[in-house]
Amino acid sequence: MQQGITTLVVVGVGLIGGSFALSLKRAGKVQHVIGVGRTLENLTRALELGVVDEISQDLAAVAGRADMVLLACPVGQMGRMMQAMAAHLQPHAIVTDAGSTKGDVAQLFAQYLPQQLACCVPAHPIAGSDLSGAAAAQYGLYEKRKVVLTPLPQTTIAACDKVAELWQACGAVIHRMRPEEHDSVFATVSHLPHLLAFAYVGMVAGKEDASRCFDFAATGFRDFTRIAGSHPEMWKDITLANRSALLDELERYRLALAALTEQVKAADEAGLAATFETARAARVGWYQRFLREGQT
Repeated sequence: MQQGITTLVVVGVGLIGGSFALSLKRAGKVQHVIGVGRTLENLTRALELGVVDEISQDLAAVAGRADMVLLACPVGQMGRMMQAMAAHLQPHAIVTDAGSTKGDVAQLFAQYLPQQLACCVPAHPIAGSDLSGAAAAQYGLYEKRKVVLTPLPQTTIAACDKVAELWQACGAVIHRMRPEEHDSVFATVSHLPHLLAFAYVGMVAGKEDASRCFDFAATGFRDFTRIAGSHPEMWKDITLANRSALLDELERYRLALAALTEQVKAADEAGLAATFETARAARVGWYQRFLREGQT
C-alpha cells in the first residue's frame, strides 16, 4: 500500500472513529482496522457493518499490532487508554486522538506515553452530530471539514505529516494550532453553545407546563436545541477538561445576558434593535463564508 498504514486501532467505534475508518478504507489508506470499545454489542455492529475488520475489548492485547492508534473515546477515558497501551506500542506507532479539547490531552500524552511523544499527534476533527454508536459511522463525514492538529514540542514532522495525510485522504482540510489557542477558540464556538443548549432544554423540561411547551415547539426550537441531543458523558468530560476557558466564556455570556435583560426591562427599542442587528450581521457573514467553504 502506497503511503498508507497497515493496521489502524480505533478506540471508540462511533460516529467519529468509525467514519475515519470507513473513509480511510475507501481511500485505500489502511489494510486492517481493529475496533476497541467497552460495549460488545456496538463492536459487533461495527464488524457487521464493515466499519472494522476485527474487534476487541482489550486494548493492551491489540496495541502492539498498531501502526496508528486513534483515540476516539470520551476525553475522560483517554488517560486510562494510554496507560493500557503504553507498554505494548511499537516504537514507530503513531498515537493520535479526536478529542474536542487539546491542552488536557497533551498533558495526558506526557504523563502516560513519555517514551512515545515523538509519535503523539493531538488532533480535533471539526465534524459531528447528535448521533452516536457504530451505526452512525458514515463515508464522507470529513469532506471539506477542518481538522486541527496541535503537535507536541516533541512530535516529529514525519508523525504530524502522516496524521495530516490520512485526514486529507478523508477529505479534510488541515489546520495547526497551539493546544491553548485551540481550547480558547473552541470554548467560544463549540463548548459554550453546547452548555447553553443543555441548560435551556433542561429549563424547559423543568417547567410545570413543559409538555404543553414541547407540544408547540417547532423549527426554531429544533434548530436552536439540536446539540442538546449530544452524548452526555462526552460533553461532561469536555466541560471539565476545558473548565478554565469555559468559565471565562460563561462570564462573558452572563454579562451579555444581563445587558439584554436590562434592555428588555427598559423596553429599549433602539438598544434591542442594535443588539439583534449586530448579531444578525455577524451570523449572516459567518454563514456565507461557511457555505463558500462547501460545508453544510
